[in-house]
Amino acid sequence: MQVREAMHAEAEWIRPDAPVTDVARIMRDLDIGAVPVCEEDRLIGIITDRDITCRAVAADVDLSQLMARDVMTKEVIYCRDTEDLQDAIHLMEDKRIRRAPVINDEKKIVGMLSIGDISHAASQAISGEIIKAVSDHHA
Repeated sequence: MQVREAMHAEAEWIRPDAPVTDVARIMRDLDIGAVPVCEEDRLIGIITDRDITCRAVAADVDLSQLMARDVMTKEVIYCRDTEDLQDAIHLMEDKRIRRAPVINDEKKIVGMLSIGDISHAASQAISGEIIKAVSDHHA
């Protein structure tokens, strides 16, 4: 099975100059925990709810002045839509991430792959393995 068969297609993404408050509203309204940051739909970063909390709220800065580029993670772990799902799962386990943007051969974002997507597409044993792997560092 390829990643494109398991991913959530047409992921919402934002520009690097988007206000952080808008990013937080997108996360709330769509009930998501991460939003890729793109320039002309090319992936350049990702913002998680944790990024907003740790890099903005806990830093005690004026949220109305922050843009996505100010809090985004620049070194994004991603997978390709044509990649084997097992390989993507191993990558997510190794990097201990719960979600990964998915790009195509033109390096344009085409979706997101999350633990939830994997749990619907893969066996119960594989789903349990990835949940344990990405959660171990919190124990």
